[in-house]
Amino acid sequence: MQIYLSFLAAALYILSILLPGRLRLLISTATTLGWLVHGAALWLTIFSDHALRVGFAVMLSAALWVSVFVCWLENRNFSLEGLRFLLMPNAALMAILPGFFPGSLIALNGKTTMFPWHVIVAMLAYSTLTIAAFHAVVMTIQDKHLHKLRGIRQRQWLQTLIERLPALMTMEKILFRFIIFGFVLLTLTVLSGVIFSEQVLGVAFKWDHKTLLSLLSWLLFAILLAGRFWKGWRGKTVLSFTLSGFITLLLAYVGSRFVLEVLLHRSLA
Repeated sequence: MQIYLSFLAAALYILSILLPGRLRLLISTATTLGWLVHGAALWLTIFSDHALRVGFAVMLSAALWVSVFVCWLENRNFSLEGLRFLLMPNAALMAILPGFFPGSLIALNGKTTMFPWHVIVAMLAYSTLTIAAFHAVVMTIQDKHLHKLRGIRQRQWLQTLIERLPALMTMEKILFRFIIFGFVLLTLTVLSGVIFSEQVLGVAFKWDHKTLLSLLSWLLFAILLAGRFWKGWRGKTVLSFTLSGFITLLLAYVGSRFVLEVLLHRSLA
């Protein structure tokens, strides 16, 4: 069932691209239906026979699911016509990706009722901040395009794509929507891991690389948000903190296995 729903969601996302810009109501309707169907497909994929299914494809699919929602919400306040052409093809691709790369199962036997929600919140936090990082990279390219030296020629497709994007200030506002949402989810993930570690994860809390890097990532995003609201940080400072926080979070969930097993020759069991 989830495979059929995934392809239906992808078809609705593609339809929202093919519709002319003047048909805003139809575009919004197709996007909303695609997002709802995509969410249903994700739910059926993740919750599978007393187990949770996770993997890189599910994470990327969830990331684009969050992106579509945020951009649909912001489109009511800003004109995001150009961003639609960048986002929807990727959302359509990621909607069907878990069908080809289903990921691994985590058995729920012996786990508390809080464990699935801890995993879901952590996955959404990781997905949202992943999109924030990609959004920051797009903004970096956009900024360089705006300040490029005269006489330097760029690839035509890249120039056309960048010129279709919203203004840089609008892109920055959208970036902070992602960061705020991701930071709240990351805070809930860290708190559940610290306070309810033994009940949720089945092990006592310990200071390992994953915990330290997760806390460091949380701290970087906290500093970024504090600097934004109290000091008005913008531009390169925002992009640097966003990418640094994401890389630290990436190392926490992916790099910790490399550090422990390869560098320190320890087992993660």
